[in-house]
Amino acid sequence: MLTSITEGILCCLTGKTASLVLPLESSEPSDGFEYVEVKPGRVLRVRHIVPERQPIETEKQVAGKENVEVDCDDKDFPESKNDSDTGSIVHCKRKITVYRNGQLVIENLGDVLHSEILQCQDGDLEPCSTVEVELADYKEIASSPDPNPVPPPVPPPPGDHKPAPPPRRRRRKPKRTVLIDSKRLISSCKGTHSDVALFFVHGVGGSLDIWSSQLDFFSRLGYEVIAPDLAGHGASTAPQIAAAYTFYALAEDLRAIFKRYARKRNILIGHSYGVSFCTFLAHEYPDLVHKVVMINGGGPTALEPSLCSIFQLPSCVLHCLSPCLAWSFLKAGFARQGAKEKQLLKQGNAFNVSPFVLRAMMSGQYWPEGDEVYHAELTVPILLVHGMCDKFVPMDEDQRMAEILLFAFLKVIEEGSHMVMMECPETVNTLLHEFFLWEPDMSRKCSSKTDTEKAIAASDTLQMLKNSKPVDK
Repeated sequence: MLTSITEGILCCLTGKTASLVLPLESSEPSDGFEYVEVKPGRVLRVRHIVPERQPIETEKQVAGKENVEVDCDDKDFPESKNDSDTGSIVHCKRKITVYRNGQLVIENLGDVLHSEILQCQDGDLEPCSTVEVELADYKEIASSPDPNPVPPPVPPPPGDHKPAPPPRRRRRKPKRTVLIDSKRLISSCKGTHSDVALFFVHGVGGSLDIWSSQLDFFSRLGYEVIAPDLAGHGASTAPQIAAAYTFYALAEDLRAIFKRYARKRNILIGHSYGVSFCTFLAHEYPDLVHKVVMINGGGPTALEPSLCSIFQLPSCVLHCLSPCLAWSFLKAGFARQGAKEKQLLKQGNAFNVSPFVLRAMMSGQYWPEGDEVYHAELTVPILLVHGMCDKFVPMDEDQRMAEILLFAFLKVIEEGSHMVMMECPETVNTLLHEFFLWEPDMSRKCSSKTDTEKAIAASDTLQMLKNSKPVDK
């Protein structure tokens, strides 16, 4: 995911020195806002919108009109069946092996995985069996000595025409092996269903206000939406202790929010650093998390703070650098730097983070468990959204994430940048809604090896009958 400078410039965009914290006595829901005390003295602001539900007697009548009212193009997510909510059961059986030379080998065991999801070519009866991914930096691999060198072939002595035996390669010892065997029900999510909830998680320096377009759009469609302010951000409390802003502390806050508002089927939408927390929750609650959306989240690497970052400077120095940081983020975080983009940065309470909170957030990005294997263990469908003009997150990082994840769709928005959900709200909203309504069509899968053998035998028999037909002279 993101480390050091990726998100931190968000902090000083307004030049303010403290987060706005509303009085705790206003904890009653007001205009969709609630205040949740996740720990004693640690209160988070949450935007919670519960749409008005149709009476049970009329829900069946409304269900028949849903496909007419919602105009979504499902070409990006093939085999969509919006009129069905039964879903499809996908059997995930994988073996993940990590070697010491920086290789990750993912073996798809069995033949019940959907070939199209695994990006196999049409017509294959079985999905791709093995995927190898380089983990370390390519330059480091090239410069480091091979742990299992292969000796050069020895030329035969003069006069001896017997070829030399091929060299024996020593078997590599894996550093870590993980076996996954699980079944998951993938189905579409309808806005009129009361068992669906959407969770939006922002990144460093942001607030729930960056999701305003998405919250309004999906709440109008009938979805229940939940968007919290992280500690020290937006209108949540800002403890003056660095330990309150470590990854694990923030993850526990979001765990409390998730347990409070979770429904039967939950979809997590994260941006930048917020993607790490969505990954954490999806890993912790695989039966409750239905789908995940990762917007400009970066590669599947463990988080580690940069010791040479500019955000290691004292808070007072960061405050003095606010104008330069604001200009730098506007240039790198948006594809265009016009009046509209400047207005987006000032709307609401977004990007109002004190230098102390910023420094603590950047120093607390330590999550060694979130490595490639951790991400490869996820079995939920995941949508990766990447802004083409993003100067914080390179394209190859999201491509690498798509290679490791089991069910991943990578969608690139050419006119978007790091803050793509604010720059291109209509495009992002449509893309997310198509993904929410998507479900795989497993009708063409081979459910077992016996079924595969029967299919092959039937094909061979048919071919034999064709070949044995007499030819008219």
